[in-house]
Amino acid sequence: MAELMAILLFVSICVALMAGYPVAFTLGGMALAFAGIGVLTGTFDAGFLHALPNRLFGIMNNQTMLAVPLFVFMGVMLEKSRVAEDLLESMSRLFGTLRGGLAISVCVVGALLAASTGIVGATVVTMGLLALPTMLRRGYDPAVATGTLAATGTLGQIIPPSIILVLLGDVMSSAYQQAQLKMGIYSPKTVSVGDLFVGALIPGLVLVGLYILYLIFVAVTQPKKLPALPQEELGPIEWGKLFSALMPPLILIAAVLGSILAGYATPTEAAALGALGAMLLALLKRKLSFTQLREVAYGTTEITSMVFLILIGASLFSLVFRGFGGEVLIEDVFEQLPGGVFGAFFVVMLVIFLLGFILDFIEITFVVVPIVGPVLLAMGLDPVWLGVMIALNLQTSFLTPPFGFSLFYLRGVTPSSVPTSTMYKGVVPFILIQLGMLVIAYLWPSIITWLPSVVYAK
Repeated sequence: MAELMAILLFVSICVALMAGYPVAFTLGGMALAFAGIGVLTGTFDAGFLHALPNRLFGIMNNQTMLAVPLFVFMGVMLEKSRVAEDLLESMSRLFGTLRGGLAISVCVVGALLAASTGIVGATVVTMGLLALPTMLRRGYDPAVATGTLAATGTLGQIIPPSIILVLLGDVMSSAYQQAQLKMGIYSPKTVSVGDLFVGALIPGLVLVGLYILYLIFVAVTQPKKLPALPQEELGPIEWGKLFSALMPPLILIAAVLGSILAGYATPTEAAALGALGAMLLALLKRKLSFTQLREVAYGTTEITSMVFLILIGASLFSLVFRGFGGEVLIEDVFEQLPGGVFGAFFVVMLVIFLLGFILDFIEITFVVVPIVGPVLLAMGLDPVWLGVMIALNLQTSFLTPPFGFSLFYLRGVTPSSVPTSTMYKGVVPFILIQLGMLVIAYLWPSIITWLPSVVYAK
């Protein structure tokens, strides 16, 4: 009976979220309702709820989670300083005379923005507003243009510093400790956000390279879809302006990621450095006023409050789910799956991919990963590899029709002359590329684990 209640709890939350109810209140409210029913029916021990205050206090004292508002502040500040406009204009002049040059420029700028903002919605909307009208006006195929914009916008999910990697790093750290305690290891090793940052770096760059190779292939085989533009139409390449547009974000990226890779700073400390650097960059560009600073502060507070409120609701859900024996149920199911540990891994990845159609990455990270993470890690999977694979999977779900969040963001800034079906058609090749990246990382796990082993000498 208790395990049935655990299943009903999970299903009920998914249904409520699909109906559009607020995530944080759905998680907490539904969990409390089921806990009350469980107490009345004798299937739930109310003592599990006594652990909630300690969990909330742990969230408040979690130094790792301090990186969330700091990275969000950095991303919003860079969005306000109009770095993307300067980068895109300069890159378009540099690559525009090549077939597919504008699309390649979008990929390069999208990767730079991903490494400096880490916010998918902001990147997709900004790039859509800046690049899409130009691409359509210059004769680019609407499907390829919208697909490129939607796909490059999701790079902020996997290229560090990424908010999802910060959240996943914290969840995976807890799951890894639980897994080791179950295995009888009482001096457990740790996994950090920095490990995930370093592990995701090579897959993220490979993904950018695969995007560009696909665009080159289309430009060569179907040149009408990605036409070249005459230099006189683009204007002369201004090397000084290109240098001034490229250097500030590159210096910021080098300072943030470089300090982590070199071991000089934790991700939280690097996030503080990035927030300060973004403010200085905005000041140098004379794009920072008191009004803009207030807007950035409000935006940061709004996003951060949402993340932490969802985390509190997810903590309550996980307590109640465990109280009903849900974790034991998951372990039993995984043990009975064919294929052992990798059979369980494939099922989890499929479930996360499907849930990505209806849930945001924050809900999946806080609700699903704490349930399945300890079980998979206890089976012997590498925590860094598993964390980056989940991040790649979540990135793919951002693109998948009909509920891909990146598509929703782009639809809001795409002219009505481009039908939604065209956007769906355009993202299909990029979804296949991302799935291919998952296969590559599965077959050659060292693409994720090699760099952390070198950087941290583990």
